[in-house]
Amino acid sequence: MEESPPLPFPHRTSPHPPFPHPSFPRPFDLQPPFPLPLFPRRSRDNSSSHRDLSTTTLSNGSSRIRLGVWSGVVVALLFYFFASMILIIGVYAPEDTRLGPYSSILINPNHLFVESIKVEELEPVKDLMLYGFHKNPPLDDVIKWTDSHKVTFPASTHKEWMFYLNEGSRINILYSVNSHRSSLVLVIVEGIEGLDAWLDNPSYPNTALSLNIIHGNGTFQYEMPKSSSYYIAVGNLNYEVVEMELKIGIKALLYNTTEAYHQCDIAEGQCNVNLFFLSKNAALLTSPGQISGLANGDWSVKIVYGPRWSVYLVGIVVVTLFVLLINHILNIFRSTNQEDEIGPAGLVGSERTPLLVQKDDNRLSQGSSYASDSDDEEYLEHVQAGDTHNGKPIRDDEYNSNVRRLCAICFDDPRDCFFIPCGHCVACFGCATRIVASSGNCPICRRHTKKVRKIYSV
Repeated sequence: MEESPPLPFPHRTSPHPPFPHPSFPRPFDLQPPFPLPLFPRRSRDNSSSHRDLSTTTLSNGSSRIRLGVWSGVVVALLFYFFASMILIIGVYAPEDTRLGPYSSILINPNHLFVESIKVEELEPVKDLMLYGFHKNPPLDDVIKWTDSHKVTFPASTHKEWMFYLNEGSRINILYSVNSHRSSLVLVIVEGIEGLDAWLDNPSYPNTALSLNIIHGNGTFQYEMPKSSSYYIAVGNLNYEVVEMELKIGIKALLYNTTEAYHQCDIAEGQCNVNLFFLSKNAALLTSPGQISGLANGDWSVKIVYGPRWSVYLVGIVVVTLFVLLINHILNIFRSTNQEDEIGPAGLVGSERTPLLVQKDDNRLSQGSSYASDSDDEEYLEHVQAGDTHNGKPIRDDEYNSNVRRLCAICFDDPRDCFFIPCGHCVACFGCATRIVASSGNCPICRRHTKKVRKIYSV
């Protein structure tokens, strides 16, 4: 059988030596064009305004929560989409496979993501078979054969032979180099990536599973550590022509095909094997021995994995429900924490909601914040007209001093108590008592209050 001639090594940047050498103003600076009232107007029904504000705040919060929920769902679905694409396009993408003589390749992907296995020919093939099994077949068939080669290596050339061998297979190589001055390099590498790495640096020992400097006559053995494709390559790194004879004896372990429920000859067209969900069935691809007239001694096919689309669709539903469940649990915890801040009026406590509900007091006072709008306008007219009190103009500091003595909650009664233990005096005794009974926090420092003590003036 006539073989292809040795090929030159790839071009490198430096020739390998012969063996063996290796401007706007701030808002508070702007003056208003007209006098403003000392206090903002308030409607009589102050509780309704607080209810409107609380309702608006709660509706805005609910809108933000819904937006956050759907944002989380979209992010989770995008992550799931990219993970699915990595599986479909990356892990289980169509792959080109080379088979040497007596190859026995078990194809058993994850049944959860792969529904079928299809093998297509890349070139005219013969006697390549695809089998289907209900479970993984036993690796107990043993076959032995020998490949003999007589090769002439010009300077800086190499030649390789490819075999697919399962774990436990053994190679026995006998060589005879017809040169008294030159040596050759014989390597065993795994896969096409290992072969490319060795061709880039043929004298570096870590690029191969086994690297041997051969001269004269000799033999060595090597056992395959796992099931994969292996290359046996010989390279001439000298500047002279070297001849050699090589005998490759192989003891290969093959899968038993007697229990196959399906078999297909790839030469007849596309061959398919369906993988059952939650089952152990698998596919097996085999090749014959050396065929006369096949120079390279190997075959090329394409293996295509059919995705199980139902699993990917169910995964979208599961991811969506999972995100909604997590959000529901977080909302339960959030509502539980907010119940501790709900006041007697049923409003969630915040900086904008009142500390107490409106006092049930029908009497009106001049300093009350619940006076009518006409009272506010009448007072503003007196202030702008420069009215006096007891013959003296009303000064801002006197008015502010009088206001500071009123309860900061109801603006009706004077401040006649203080909170314990913080000691803040900001409310009347009635309002302070209800604050302690409802929220229990000081309106100034928000510290938890234990009791209220009334102040008596003598």
